[in-house]
Amino acid sequence: QVQLVESGGGLVQTGDSLRLSCAASRRTFSDHAMGWFRQAPGKEREFVAAINWSGRNTYYVDSVKGRFTISRDSAKNTMYLQMNSLKPEDTAVYYCAAGFNPSINSYDYDYWGQGTQVTVSS
Repeated sequence: QVQLVESGGGLVQTGDSLRLSCAASRRTFSDHAMGWFRQAPGKEREFVAAINWSGRNTYYVDSVKGRFTISRDSAKNTMYLQMNSLKPEDTAVYYCAAGFNPSINSYDYDYWGQGTQVTVSS
């Protein structure tokens, strides 16, 4: 069982930056692909970014390319999402997830965190 705990969310203004963290409970973190998803009120959960087990391959939804960076630190069993130039449309609950392969589909992930709220004011 892999437990994931997100942190780093908050209330910021347009153009600000935030860094989300996702801490995993087990060393098997290093064997899993990881992903970030988000869900805004009244909307479906959507893919944001993913990273493979080694960290060499990353994937992003078009709307965050050039603004968000996903990374991982296997020594700390932690994944990050650096979010720059935040926009009001980035407002959502952000979830981290772990699975065997990086994917844009939520159903490909076996483990999920509880979510952290990101609110961007205009």
